[in-house]
Amino acid sequence: MLTKRIIPCLDVKDGKTVKGINFENIKGVGDPVELGKHYAEMGADELVFLDITATNEKRKTLSELVAKIAAEINIPFTVGGGISSVEDVKILLESGADKISVNTAAVRNPQLIKELAETYGSQCVVIAIDTNLVDGKWYVFLNGGRVATDIKAVDWAKKAVELGAGEILLTSMNHDGTKDGFALDITAAISEAVNVPVIASGGAGTMEHFVDAFTKGKADAALAASIFHYGEVKIPELKKFLAKQGIPVRI
Repeated sequence: MLTKRIIPCLDVKDGKTVKGINFENIKGVGDPVELGKHYAEMGADELVFLDITATNEKRKTLSELVAKIAAEINIPFTVGGGISSVEDVKILLESGADKISVNTAAVRNPQLIKELAETYGSQCVVIAIDTNLVDGKWYVFLNGGRVATDIKAVDWAKKAVELGAGEILLTSMNHDGTKDGFALDITAAISEAVNVPVIASGGAGTMEHFVDAFTKGKADAALAASIFHYGEVKIPELKKFLAKQGIPVRI
């Protein structure tokens, strides 16, 4: 059985790691290079770096900062924010990223997924889906959660995988930063609808929430930010807890 992955997330704004609630009220929490190094040492399975305002500010991801983080870690490294072309990805991979995460640009131009998969391989292409519950249905949101669409999250996940996405990073905007638990229903629905790994994101607050993400949500990985940044949950203890619950993890 494949082990379940624990992934800390570095949301970066103006070169600093930040965290908010429901994509708003952003506060600084530390230096991304130091945090990345710390999480790698603590046994994180992967690291995700998201330049959260790159798309909205119409600029590219901070490749120099990506290179600094990559030099300090020895675990798979996914980078996202402001990516809209094959050339953007080339720069980030050369800076030390292992995978790239695309959200808005992929929705605006779905063929970008195919181009990236054909150029770099599906294993390199993570499609990030920011989703919000509106009138009982989960819809895709763009530009860091600022722009609504009429695209249903499950439909988009299926299309993205058909085009070559190798992984889905699913973030519930309703749950983001609340520490009330992951959005298990939409996580399970997408996990069942696609044949690639799904990363649950948004809402982690306790170790039990990770158990729920892997069992009820059927996720392959679980991503969190604030509980790791503030030391509320420590990765070694979390992995021991999951192992005791019968969930396969790399310790």
